[in-house]
Amino acid sequence: MSDTSALPPKIVLVRPQLGENIGKAARAMLNFGLTEMRIVAPRDGWPNESSIPAASGADSVIENAQLFDTVAGAVSDCSHVYATTVRKRGVTKPVMTPAEASETIHALDAPSAILFGPERSGLDADDVALAGTIVTVPVNAAFSSLNLAQAVILMAYEWSKGVELAVPTETDILPPASQLELEGLIAHLETALEPTGYFFPPDREPTTRRNLRTVITKAGWTGPDISAMRGVVSALQKKR
Repeated sequence: MSDTSALPPKIVLVRPQLGENIGKAARAMLNFGLTEMRIVAPRDGWPNESSIPAASGADSVIENAQLFDTVAGAVSDCSHVYATTVRKRGVTKPVMTPAEASETIHALDAPSAILFGPERSGLDADDVALAGTIVTVPVNAAFSSLNLAQAVILMAYEWSKGVELAVPTETDILPPASQLELEGLIAHLETALEPTGYFFPPDREPTTRRNLRTVITKAGWTGPDISAMRGVVSALQKKR
């Protein structure tokens, strides 16, 4: 069941290095309905022109991003802070997967923030100390490197499972072609094939025609499919 009242988490990028990565993170956020980005001490300053092309249209996230000098300042209004990092030695905090953390965020009635560290080093111990929960992604132990946008999109996707989002690739399913359309295509094919010797030898002609009909009638054609195929047959006839 979707939770339309859930407070979206704030995405906090801690000391990000490249503007391109900030833009890609913004794109990942907006794909899954997250819009509030906070940036802490970016290496190359802010605003950063290179973030815009990388955002691929998520300009609103970039334009409204808030800049902070410290992580503490970026999360000062948040009651729940999650740090995305590997489990730190000597740190005794709850550890969750992205799915588990997202479930808890949906159950909250107070603002929350998710921290993402610099591209090369990740969050340091002082950053993690500000969080109440560590979020770790189960990955291949032999290759555990995730870039910034990948980490953001994992969290954003898991959070989006609890809200109602449109499916942009969803299209109306076309009705199947009518029997009349199928018969027209079969007749067209047979007419085009007869001069080629396709139905030779004569004693095999009934079986060959039946096999051709079987292929056409079981393919699940739509009206546009039939039109396209008849166009192909017509073009072949003209070429010959």
